[in-house]
Amino acid sequence: MAMVRLLSTWCLAALASSCAALNAEFVISNAVIAPDGFSKDAIVVNGQTPGPVLSAQKGERFQVTVTDMLVDESMNKSTSMHWHGINQYGTAEMDGASMVTQCPIASGDSFTQTDLTVDVGEGMRGPLVIYDPQDPYSDLYDVDNGSTILTLMDWYHVNAYDVAFTATPDATLINGLGRYEDGPPVPLAVLNVVLGKRYRIRLMNMACKPNYIFTIDNHAFTVIEADSDLTTPLEVDSIQIFCGQRYSFILVADQPIDNYWIHALPNYDTTFEGGLNSAILRYDGALEMDPIYRNWTTSNPLLEGNLHPLVNPAAPGGAESGGADVSINLETVWDDSTRFLINGYSYTSPSVPILLQILNGSVDASELKPYGSVYTLPANKTIELSIPGGQPEGPHPFHLHGHTFSVVRTAGSDIYNYDNPVRRDTTSNGASGDNVTIRFRTDNPGPWLFHCHIDFHMEEGMAVVFAEDTNGTASALNVTSTWKELCSTYDALSPTERIVEQHRRRHTKHQIGH
Repeated sequence: MAMVRLLSTWCLAALASSCAALNAEFVISNAVIAPDGFSKDAIVVNGQTPGPVLSAQKGERFQVTVTDMLVDESMNKSTSMHWHGINQYGTAEMDGASMVTQCPIASGDSFTQTDLTVDVGEGMRGPLVIYDPQDPYSDLYDVDNGSTILTLMDWYHVNAYDVAFTATPDATLINGLGRYEDGPPVPLAVLNVVLGKRYRIRLMNMACKPNYIFTIDNHAFTVIEADSDLTTPLEVDSIQIFCGQRYSFILVADQPIDNYWIHALPNYDTTFEGGLNSAILRYDGALEMDPIYRNWTTSNPLLEGNLHPLVNPAAPGGAESGGADVSINLETVWDDSTRFLINGYSYTSPSVPILLQILNGSVDASELKPYGSVYTLPANKTIELSIPGGQPEGPHPFHLHGHTFSVVRTAGSDIYNYDNPVRRDTTSNGASGDNVTIRFRTDNPGPWLFHCHIDFHMEEGMAVVFAEDTNGTASALNVTSTWKELCSTYDALSPTERIVEQHRRRHTKHQIGH
């Protein structure tokens, strides 16, 4: 995420606290795969894309060993693993953001992340689900397991570094399967249901670029969670979901036994013809065939401003304009030379991870690199960020590592809600005229990336880092010798073994269009 390409993302559906350990091993390697019937080189996790589902009960502690076996120099050989949605309280060194909280893992090396995105365009991503035995909504559904996870991702038939900025994906993959225009009618993902049963569906957008309008023919649903935070129930019949966002909703299998189209309409010119951008909802007893066309018209879309937290709904700080301790306006522009700037600076990865810079004694913004892109924040204060919209290739979904935040002003609205705004970790900054505003507390020492979750935009500088409580970071963390050795190993690599930034720039075909 040149840093964009060094992160893989595991999307989270619910948060966990620390207790007993859950051990897992991820082997990152190259393979030729054809999820839509077109064979291409890709990056896989334990031999598959999306990667295997990680799941646990709330209260269990993750320990994941990541082994890098990448050899294809047309893609990255170094990598790291970011746990999207895990806030890493007191463990910023395990966040997995390359050159922010750690050096990348070199090919042939491994690293164990003990407290619990990069080549996402090449397939390196997957779901992480934490099940809560005390879920207050458990009486609303009958089924919630691996079969009710739905992942959305874009797929390209060329190396991710050769994707033009204005290019559209060749396919949408739902649970790792899809079709492309004029391609073979390969099998699509199937969500199996039984008439009369109620299902908790966990929907995740793991795409590099598109947002999607998600629908299921003839079915409405009840949203109960946004980005791992439970919400009051909200009935809708369509969900716009941006890169990095997650929703849980209750689906009631109450229609006649048959096959029904599941659609994920991306925000570019395309269709559903021939099963493009689609999967299948199949009732038990239905024939194994593609659904028929139904003229299903939606009228009740999910609006972010209609979502409200189930518990502790108020935003931090005073319930008024100026009610935060620190207010920062993040003005993003496109400078017509293939880069975004936030408040005048385009983010580029430093040569030394920002966390390591802090541990080595650099605690002021003027000392931290990349200069102009690192903001130091005081501990235990309320921060308010304003993120105006209207940039090219928008809307832009902004994601904050290390925190959930309250969206006190949502895209498409000029109302400020301090009483019960939705709480999440990824939100769209909307269109021209929008001034999306979020608040959070600085209760988690460390450097936290805040970035557009469109892979290509972050690579072109659409990011900043909030270095939180720099004076207290060293004492708050327990950095291991293994973590420090990552940089020694990475620094010893040749340039071609580190990143393929030069390859990326040689193959850039188009600038972002206005």
